[in-house]
Amino acid sequence: MKKFTMVIILPALVLLTGCAEVLNQLAQSTAKRQAPGLSTEEIIRGLKEALVVGATNTVFETSKTDGFYKNPLIVIPFPPEAIKVKETVKSLGMDGLVKDFEESLNRAAEDASKKALPILKSAVMNMTINDAMGILKGADNAATEYLKRTTSAALTAEFTPVVKNAVETVEVTKYWNPIASAYNKTTWLTGEKAVNPDLDKYITQKALDGMFKLIAIEEKKIRKDPVARVTDILKKVFGSVS
Repeated sequence: MKKFTMVIILPALVLLTGCAEVLNQLAQSTAKRQAPGLSTEEIIRGLKEALVVGATNTVFETSKTDGFYKNPLIVIPFPPEAIKVKETVKSLGMDGLVKDFEESLNRAAEDASKKALPILKSAVMNMTINDAMGILKGADNAATEYLKRTTSAALTAEFTPVVKNAVETVEVTKYWNPIASAYNKTTWLTGEKAVNPDLDKYITQKALDGMFKLIAIEEKKIRKDPVARVTDILKKVFGSVS
């Protein structure tokens, strides 16, 4: 797993902290036209730096071991379309195998998340003045929606091969195949059809959903309760609009 410097590795509570401070206080500054001594360029630069910090922290949280699996907000469950499979094999005493399979889904998502940071950073750096002002004046999840809109396609393209590799050659297949096999042996009695969910697509989408969910929750929280100023430009911005 890629290691980040202590300058940017902050607790999850600090996710998007700089962004939130900018979103709250700079929106007020915009309403007043502009704070003395603070240029539009500095406001935009401060917002971009804050979003990069937030993206870095998000990727750190989701890509670490148990980043998905031990986080109840984003843990990836057994595929809903195969829930009958889960219930059947558990009734056969295969609870442990089900647990191992669910863990493997989350490990694949954690691994794929390592690919996210360059894409998120690129979206932030390509932000226009109009994009930034839209975020400043937008809803509690405006920054999240901007990142989702501008990165989802690229993230899907990057995540898919990592997930596919995990499904085909690593733990996911190892645990899914015996589960599916055990279930399919019961279908001649129950009349149910064999189930084979698209695990590549399922894990990839859940990984993206989890990342953006964390960003949205933290963005909304820290808009109302900013707790840190992480760079010199942000300190200058905050001091000018306080």
